[in-house]
This record gives sequence, C-alpha cells and structure tokens, in this order.
Amino acid sequence: MRKVRFRDPAGSVRTGERTDDGVAFGSRTYDESEVEILPPCEPSKIVCVGLNYHDHADERGKDVPDRPLLFLKPPSALSGHGDTVSLPDGKERVDHEAELAVVVGEQARNVDADEAMSYVEGFTCMDDVSNRDDQDREQNWVRGKAFDNSAPLGPVLATPDEIPDDASVELRVNGETRQSSSRAEFIWSVPELLEEITTYLTLEPGDVVSTGTPAGVAPLSDGDEVEVEVEGVGTLRHGVRSE
Repeated sequence: MRKVRFRDPAGSVRTGERTDDGVAFGSRTYDESEVEILPPCEPSKIVCVGLNYHDHADERGKDVPDRPLLFLKPPSALSGHGDTVSLPDGKERVDHEAELAVVVGEQARNVDADEAMSYVEGFTCMDDVSNRDDQDREQNWVRGKAFDNSAPLGPVLATPDEIPDDASVELRVNGETRQSSSRAEFIWSVPELLEEITTYLTLEPGDVVSTGTPAGVAPLSDGDEVEVEVEGVGTLRHGVRSE
C-alpha cells in the first residue's frame, strides 16, 4: 500500500491511497492535479546517516567510520513533492543526495536490530540537499544540512512489503541520471541503524531516518528539476531556485 497525505480542494488535510487512477479517499478518487501532495509524515526530527555507501565515502575522500555517522535535520527542513527548494544565498556548491527514508510507526527506544522492522511504518524518498560550503567548515553541519526546505520528502509512504531488500535508489536532474545504486549496497542495514539510533534517543511516530546516499552527488543550479526514485515507493519530484 502507498499512503499519501494531501490537501483536498476544500483545503482539508487527508490521508488516502495513491493508485494508478489518482488519490483515493473515502468513496472519491482525485486526479493528482486537483490536490496538493504533502510530505507523507510530520516528524519531530529527521535523523540522517552519513557515509552509508562505500562509493560515496570514496568520492568525498572520507574513511568509512566504525559506527554510523549521524546528524539531524529539523521539521523546518521539510518540503514536499512538487515543491521548489530555495538554495542558500551566496553558496558555491549545494548538492543533491538521493536517499531511502524510513518512517517510524511507534515510539522506539533501545530497539534490538532483530525487532527493529516492527517499528517501521514504511518507506519514502528523500533528497538530503547539502550546502557543502558550510558543511566542510563546521563540525555539527547545522548550516550545511539543516537549512529550510533541505529535506524534500515523499511522495508517498510505502508499506515495508512494497520495498525489495535490494530496492534501487536513483536520482535524475533535468532527466539525466546522476545517482544509481541499491539498498543492498548499504554499509549498515535499516535494522542496524535503528538499533544504533535508539540507543541514544527516542524515535517518535512519524520520525524519519534517512539512510545515506550513494556516489554521484553533484551541484544543483537555479531552475533544475530533480527526481528521486526508490523502487517500490515511486518518484519524488522537486524544483530548485536560487534566492
């Protein structure tokens, strides 16, 4: 099942199902042009994982850490399917990063990896838009990673049964493929990530864990159209503009 949060023509926020015919809610199916697709959840926090693919660590010139590298994005970083992301002003390099994102379904603390998937409501697509100018200058990456609208998320929340263990993760800019890999290439699996994260903090329902990006990150420019596609989820689309 692929759940979708949307604002209907009357302005009400609904949760329905995305089908081949459109967005189904109750006895009605809307054409997607009639509704506004919203981020599929309302997280209290977005926990991101750095360097979870060997090839991305190589292209960034980094050693693979001995435990998952974690950082946070706030709820204000969220943007949705069809939105336009504003790039921070005056920066030379702001990159795209295609990621498979996990949405937590219930409160989770000190979760064992063997039980971790029972806490997962589903999966979605995310673009971890990254301001390299500041990321490479600071330790905690607030300027580099947490700026407004730096976490396009969506378009749907796909239940775990929809996502293969080797689900492909791909990103295109203006129709050109820049990133192409697979969940099977993770250094740390989703259960291992959830175990590590919940050792230190409580994940709340709706919280997001974004699992890292493969090689191929590259700068975004004013007017770019970005597509992040995860097998089993679908395609997240967003625009880019310079402030």
